[in-house]
Amino acid sequence: MATETETKSKTEYQEVTLTDGRKVSFPGKRKVSKETLIDANLITVEGDAMQLQAGAVSIRMDFRNGETRTIPLPLSLLAQFAGHGAEQKFGDELATTADKPLSEEDMVLAIDDLSAQIAAGNWGKARASGGGGVSGASVVVQAICEATGKDLATVKNYLQKKLDSDPALSRRALYDSFRVAGTKTGEIVARLEAAKTAKTAKVDADAELALV
Repeated sequence: MATETETKSKTEYQEVTLTDGRKVSFPGKRKVSKETLIDANLITVEGDAMQLQAGAVSIRMDFRNGETRTIPLPLSLLAQFAGHGAEQKFGDELATTADKPLSEEDMVLAIDDLSAQIAAGNWGKARASGGGGVSGASVVVQAICEATGKDLATVKNYLQKKLDSDPALSRRALYDSFRVAGTKTGEIVARLEAAKTAKTAKVDADAELALV
């Protein structure tokens, strides 16, 4: 029997028949579904050069009221669209919850990780394996470097290989494993975070106790 929490969290879908005959399921209250359409027959790649014909790349927007629109991207604006999409892609990698904000160091690490995945041709692999910005990630990486004596590139390469080898392992779960109290890295993380907190303290806590 489903619990109250499971019942509330279950997403309901509404199947809609669109004007072009396709059936699309809209989850929850979503009103529009978007997707990119790529016609490989209109794209030619030779070495480092790519030739695209009109209609090679389009976006399709399906609306809950049954309407649908397919919009071919004009060749003259493809570079602009590519740049805009890249901004969105890398920006999304920094999205996190308000209770787990990213430091500037965490952001840089997340962008470097995604950049490496994109360079390898893996568009969605990073998030599929638990990618995205992780609060405190930079401190964990720094702790691993200190504990092992390895350089940053070696540690980052190890972490990515670990994620690649286990699709069920999220990046946050992996990093949290190195935070466990009593472990060598856990102790280093605690020391580094304590030092960071001390630097940002606005008052002398010990001195203030005498005033309470």
